[in-house]
Amino acid sequence: MSQRSSEPDQETSSRPTPANAIGEERILDAAYELLLAIGMRRMTMADIARHAEVSRATLYRRWPNVQAVVAALMTREWTIALVSAFQPDAADGRARLVEGVVEVVAKTRVHPLMRKIIELDPEFLTPYLLERRGSSTVAHLALLEEGIRQGQADNSIRDGDPVWLARQVILIALASAVSGPVMAEKDEYPKLDEELRVMVDRYLRP
Repeated sequence: MSQRSSEPDQETSSRPTPANAIGEERILDAAYELLLAIGMRRMTMADIARHAEVSRATLYRRWPNVQAVVAALMTREWTIALVSAFQPDAADGRARLVEGVVEVVAKTRVHPLMRKIIELDPEFLTPYLLERRGSSTVAHLALLEEGIRQGQADNSIRDGDPVWLARQVILIALASAVSGPVMAEKDEYPKLDEELRVMVDRYLRP
């Protein structure tokens, strides 16, 4: 009797996990590890599926290709950076925004994912720099626009259309994050951050 009642449990445990029960984080973590190990150009959907221990069909139901997986991975990484950077306990809206921008740029400049892509697959970034906004940029703009409105409300940020102020800050920040290593050695990055802090603060100051 006990032997027969245990058989369904054994059958259940041997069944494959349903595709909708497999967490996206598990797949993105696998893609992250592969990208750092071999670079995006050499990485295939089969590699990602195998490393994440999911079927290729499961992977393709979520993303059409490697580039889409990496784009989702970048969105995740920079969302994490955004959440941790803009702290609510700053003196005013301008200080909160300026320090948040500087922190995100500093993290981006040395982020292993960004450095590996620039080193091995820089063409992946070209569309996001020259042709269209990625989802990370859209999220950054929305956060900056809201931060600028809050700073204008407490009179710490000058008048102006928050949309265009945010776009200009993004342009400045993007250049410092991506091209900073061209202009300075790693031990000089704090100098880049300080100059960025001064520039953004003066740009937004009333």
